[in-house]
Amino acid sequence: MTIQWYPGHMDATRKRLEAAIPATDVVVELRDARFPHSSANPLLDALRRDVPGKGADGRPGGVPCVTVLTKDDLADPAVTAAWRDELHHRRGTPTLAVNLGEPKAVKNLPKLIRRQASKRVERGLPVRVLVVGIPNVGKSTLVNKLRGKAVAKTGDEPAVTRSDQEVRLGRDLMLTDTPGVLWPRFDDPAVGATLAVGGSIKDTAVGADEAGPLAAAYLLRRYPERLIERYGVEVGGDAGPAAVESLLEAIGRKRGCLVAGGAVDTTRAGALLLRELRGGKLGRVSLERPEDFR
Repeated sequence: MTIQWYPGHMDATRKRLEAAIPATDVVVELRDARFPHSSANPLLDALRRDVPGKGADGRPGGVPCVTVLTKDDLADPAVTAAWRDELHHRRGTPTLAVNLGEPKAVKNLPKLIRRQASKRVERGLPVRVLVVGIPNVGKSTLVNKLRGKAVAKTGDEPAVTRSDQEVRLGRDLMLTDTPGVLWPRFDDPAVGATLAVGGSIKDTAVGADEAGPLAAAYLLRRYPERLIERYGVEVGGDAGPAAVESLLEAIGRKRGCLVAGGAVDTTRAGALLLRELRGGKLGRVSLERPEDFR
């Protein structure tokens, strides 16, 4: 199964990013803590690295970046710790894991930003910050947290922000919140699948009939005990199509996802599973781990 989603406004945003990044001092890249690999847009990484002489304090290496792993409260804490080690220590990118629902979730972020552009701070120059990330990762919520009030539009579905929003933070930080940008083609089908399961692609583009079985297969492989605890179902060590169908049948029967004649509506069961997975009802679940990509 190949999953793609690239609304027209994203192409315009990509072009604006190409123009904006050379004039940016620090990029704040948001990734979803549940799937940091799939929520990292390679287009953004390529754009910031292609700018000469824009490394931290003028060193080579492109526009410096701070990575923020959002939705930390929904991700497996042990897996998030492994991702922070991977990004911060192995790749050299300062990394925070945050729950944007907490009042002081991003209190240390301005300090990290200023550290990446310390020469500009010392000279009394404003630090131009570009907040980037894929849809539904929490960019506008983060901007509002930093500002201390609602100045950027937010929502609990992808593609709420449709145009750039500029916000001044203190006297020296100017933040630009950009619309979420995916990329025109997912080279790895697993990336599209993960984004669909995690809710970064609209359900109207990828329905529960596709994303539900993907979620079921992943949970059977990595978190079978959560399925047992939540739904009281029996699961084995298999995550193949037959096991997935059996799981959705069992969940649907337990939760009353039935049609006329008593048959189970597995699409409804899949939608229920997705909703509860995304909402944290199955506990803190990570959809990918660093070792999956080595």
